[in-house]
Amino acid sequence: MKQQGAHPEDTEGTPDASSRPDTAEPETAHIDEVEGDEPLLPARVHRPSDLMRLLAGVLAVVLLLAIAAFAHGTTSGLEQDINKGTGQAPDLLIKIAGLASSIAILLVPVAFAIERLIKRDGLRIADGVLAAVLAHGVTLATDLWVARAAPDSIQEALTQPSPGDIHALTDPVHGYLAPVIAYMTAVGMSRRPRWRAVLWVVLLLDAFSMLVTGYTTPFSIILTVLIGWTVAYGTLYAVGSPNVRPTGRTLMAGLQTVGFHPVTASRVESGDASETGDRGRRYFVTLEDGPPLDVTVVDREQQAQGFFYRAWRNLALRGFATRSSLQSLRQALEQEALLAYAAIAAGANAPKLIATSELGPDAVMLVYEHSGGRTLDSLPDEEITDDLLRDTWRQVQALQSRRIAHRRLVGDAILVDRSGTVILTDLRVGEIAAGDLLLRMDTSQLLVTLGLRVGAERAVASALSVLGPDTVADCLPMLQPIALSRSTRGTLRRLARERAEREREAVLDASRQSKAGRAEQDAGEAVPDKADKPDKPDKKAVRAEQRAEKRALDEAMDEAREEDLLSQIRHEVLRIRPQAPVEPARLERVRPRTLISFIAGAIGAYFLLTQLTHIEFGPLIANAEWGWVAAAVLFSAASYVAAAMALLGFVPERVPFPRTVAAQVAGSFVKIVAPAAVGGVALNTRFLQRAGVRPGLAVASVGASQLFGLGCHILMLLSFGYLTGTEKTPSLTPSRTVIGGLLTVAVLVLVVTSVPFLRKFVVTRVRSLFAGVVPRMLDVLQRPQKLVTGIGGMLLLTACFVMCLDASIRAFGDDTTSVSIASVAVVFLAGNALGSAAPTPGGVGAVEATLTVGLIAVGLPKEVAAPAVLLFRLLTLWLPVLPGWLAFNHLTRKAAL
Repeated sequence: MKQQGAHPEDTEGTPDASSRPDTAEPETAHIDEVEGDEPLLPARVHRPSDLMRLLAGVLAVVLLLAIAAFAHGTTSGLEQDINKGTGQAPDLLIKIAGLASSIAILLVPVAFAIERLIKRDGLRIADGVLAAVLAHGVTLATDLWVARAAPDSIQEALTQPSPGDIHALTDPVHGYLAPVIAYMTAVGMSRRPRWRAVLWVVLLLDAFSMLVTGYTTPFSIILTVLIGWTVAYGTLYAVGSPNVRPTGRTLMAGLQTVGFHPVTASRVESGDASETGDRGRRYFVTLEDGPPLDVTVVDREQQAQGFFYRAWRNLALRGFATRSSLQSLRQALEQEALLAYAAIAAGANAPKLIATSELGPDAVMLVYEHSGGRTLDSLPDEEITDDLLRDTWRQVQALQSRRIAHRRLVGDAILVDRSGTVILTDLRVGEIAAGDLLLRMDTSQLLVTLGLRVGAERAVASALSVLGPDTVADCLPMLQPIALSRSTRGTLRRLARERAEREREAVLDASRQSKAGRAEQDAGEAVPDKADKPDKPDKKAVRAEQRAEKRALDEAMDEAREEDLLSQIRHEVLRIRPQAPVEPARLERVRPRTLISFIAGAIGAYFLLTQLTHIEFGPLIANAEWGWVAAAVLFSAASYVAAAMALLGFVPERVPFPRTVAAQVAGSFVKIVAPAAVGGVALNTRFLQRAGVRPGLAVASVGASQLFGLGCHILMLLSFGYLTGTEKTPSLTPSRTVIGGLLTVAVLVLVVTSVPFLRKFVVTRVRSLFAGVVPRMLDVLQRPQKLVTGIGGMLLLTACFVMCLDASIRAFGDDTTSVSIASVAVVFLAGNALGSAAPTPGGVGAVEATLTVGLIAVGLPKEVAAPAVLLFRLLTLWLPVLPGWLAFNHLTRKAAL
């Protein structure tokens, strides 16, 4: 068997069998002489089913431990019932079961290993040994955890006093049974009925003898089995399972069983798998007598390709948008056969299915009459005529007349034979009795597929001439990326990147031409006498030049802006049907943003509960000064106004101030799912883009704000640090804390600059963040009012937080426990810096520890520092989460985020 990268009939049509060199001597072409079964098949494959079993095992282990931890009464009662029932067993039976199981549990794996080695299947034995070693390690770790760190309820559920020594406990997990289970599972013993029966008998005997003699508990037995099972499938998924795909030799033998006499088989490359599943391996087969065949082989490994993507699509999209991600080989065979017969019965040109067969337990085969021809993707542009486009639409119309959805109308599924006839292939993922939405999705997919080759105008015109304006107009709500195939979405994203690059180049060219023209003008107006002193530049002239340059850039951007293909198709359809619906249909059941919001809320609730469980609120509420609590609330609320001022001060464009304040409130929700320095930057950048600021300028504005904020933060930290050092001394001596902090920063800077990896990492991140900051800062400097607003907002933001912390301290302290504003400012600035650097959401943990330790270090009692920090974090982090979530959803609905 030979393998090739292109179909042998792509350029020459369909020759007869006698014209091929392989058929010149048919008497020598026997099955035994086929060579090179499948050179590209990998030796091992990573099966999604193994990963699913691994996850199921981990979940079962967690559930078992949860039951043991929280249902102590149930576990104790279960153990008593089992011990009472097994205690009535005869002693002779117990001894026989124990002896037989102890011998068999060692002999069965050895016997199976010998049987596999005789059949030259040593790889499976190696996988089993590896799984056994890993399972033994996991059992040791579990035993250590249960003995030293596990809750008492779990320890009682998994252990009991040893019969031989009442002062010792039995093992929580059996160190020999779990490796045996892992070994047997990894070598595939469960697939052989006889060995599987022996295995279960041995396991049951061993469990029975251990339970009766009191050397284990029911939960320990279950945990042992789960650990062995889970480790085995984790090992199989990590190292891969031996590939059992049928080879080319198996294919040739399978063709003989259905009455064909194959001579040669050539592998045909079919491209990458789409999101609807792998299309199977395709072969071009020549026969001793008769025309050649196209054979598709579908096996379990190929069927599993794209499993997780399809599972996500099933979760995220509504039921009509995608087929089931779990489908047996028999179901796949029946579906493809049904679609092939239904398409031909509908009058569409489709490959004719003439035979089907199984190729062992793990593969099926579908035999078609050879179609020949070339795919639409391989056709040159000049050969894609209007007649060809209309013929393509007629085939789709024939399918839709019988309510058949193709589900994959991409370029490589449309075949054109040497006579110019269009043939629709890849019907395997289609659907009969399809609803209107699926049919509309087919229409929109084909519009985009043809539009990518011939443009929106010709694609829409050909569709209108065959389907009519009403049918084409009805598909506009489906004309959205989520409804298109995976390969089509990838092509549209690539074209979008190329379009953005062309727009960027056009703007850069306009900027260079503007600067060159201004330089020539300045050179022509220069005074030749060098003795004359140049006049000071006219501010009005400079501003006029800047406005002219900005206007030139805007014009260049408008001229270079290109419309995407989906918008072009919509406009072409609306020219014929202006009243056509254009609002996209809601196809998504779960959006990524909704999922993120749900996860964010869960994380926030978890962190909040963990923070509040260790606090006694009764004494705090009784002793709190509510006037200072109200003041802290006001300062916390004012911080969002200050944050909006700090952002808008570096945005020359006009952005609504109230909506900016709402965006800062929404940022309090984002902080619980991402580090503060990351979530705030991303949210503000997105907000500015939605407000009409160009992406590059939005990033530059946020970067300028961050850069100015960093500078102000360092200056204020140094200033307040010096003030705290001079509060009790007449000399200007800085505090030791400031000196230690500066030395620590210096050491970190030296480490980062000396290590090449760290230096490259930091430089790359800083360069990407502040790439356009300097030009943006120059624009802001031309507007003093904006600059004052930005810097003033930063100072006001810091002041609000400092006053909020100070008010929180006064709410729980008195005059004897108060500290200076300068000390509070130093503590806050240090804690805020650490919180921005911490990887936890909102700096949880790091900020609380820093603020509490810092307040204690400046002289505040622990009894006051702890509740003050708690109140401060409640007002600035936790309580704003609900308003932030509401603001986030409101801005999302208003398309402001």
